[in-house]
Amino acid sequence: MEIKKLKNLNAASGGLSYTILVACYFLATLFTSIIITAANLKQGSDGYLYVSYLISPLAILGCFALTCKVKKIPAKRAVSYKCKPKYILIGLLMVFGLLFALGWVNDVTLKFFKLLGYEPKTSASYLPNLSGGLIFPALLVIAVLPAFFEELFFRGLLLNGAKNGCGDIAAMLFCGLTFSLYHGSPEQTVYQFICGCAFAFLAIKANSLTPTIIIHFINNALIIILSALNLSDASGALLVPNFVNYILIGVGVACLISAALLLIFDKNPLKKGEKGAKLTFFSYASVGLAVMLLLWIMAFAGIA
Repeated sequence: MEIKKLKNLNAASGGLSYTILVACYFLATLFTSIIITAANLKQGSDGYLYVSYLISPLAILGCFALTCKVKKIPAKRAVSYKCKPKYILIGLLMVFGLLFALGWVNDVTLKFFKLLGYEPKTSASYLPNLSGGLIFPALLVIAVLPAFFEELFFRGLLLNGAKNGCGDIAAMLFCGLTFSLYHGSPEQTVYQFICGCAFAFLAIKANSLTPTIIIHFINNALIIILSALNLSDASGALLVPNFVNYILIGVGVACLISAALLLIFDKNPLKKGEKGAKLTFFSYASVGLAVMLLLWIMAFAGIA
């Protein structure tokens, strides 16, 4: 594939991109804080929520541009969007399975962390007003933008750099780890790690971001739509009769297993890594990983 011919798109650039992303995230947070203060937006208000959701896209946009400039990587060749339709279908099976077959993971993780002393913060809804036509700006800011920008970075720049030195399996795991830490939510850590790895597996097999962008959008959009229809509670749990929930879980398990088997037995083989590349990735990503791990620990301890 063409992106693999880029000498500078390697384990070093993949690891460095994560450290740069973390730095850009703090700069974007500072920038949006100025906007919030200047506009006198109250915490929890729609304006506050919308501006807050722009932090990650702004950080990723800055990180992508800066990494490509520093490492001299042509932006248009750093990622690929062309893919066979079958991978989109596999992605649809995957996202349905993740949503409905693994919906219990967050609950189990939360209960386990509570045994260790973790107390989740009770706060206002993280979704803005969704009544009437207000669902459309919510879909744009909360579903479309994260789907494109997070995939552009995690399953694009970072994954393509990591796999070009570390190998596909290691890159997939690194992608899940960095994706999970980036979101900084203790109770969602395990589920986001699984999603990060699953999305990376799909992107590797498809050699494309298109399937992961689509399913990332569907994942976020479905959460918004279910909330707008009052079919889910504040935690995201479905408010449906038990028998409907059991049916969804059963179908979800079947979809997830089918997607996994289709990717495992796909003709596109997984590539092995180079000696020392994994250490190189972690060396360049170490600052970003250390900062995000510290923030995760602070959130777990209730400090942040």
